[in-house]
Amino acid sequence: MKGRKRCRMHGGTNPGAPKGNRNAWKHGGYSAKTLEAVRYVKAISRLAGVLSRDI
Repeated sequence: MKGRKRCRMHGGTNPGAPKGNRNAWKHGGYSAKTLEAVRYVKAISRLAGVLSRDI
């Protein structure tokens, strides 16, 4: 609902799952550790690409 904090039909807000709610996890693909590992691998990949162009 635009400009309002509560739904006029249902009366509640929609904040989603609380932070740290382990019941909301399905696979952990978006956990902090996984995202950090993805960033690390992408950085290594970019570095390898730059180095391979220089050779």
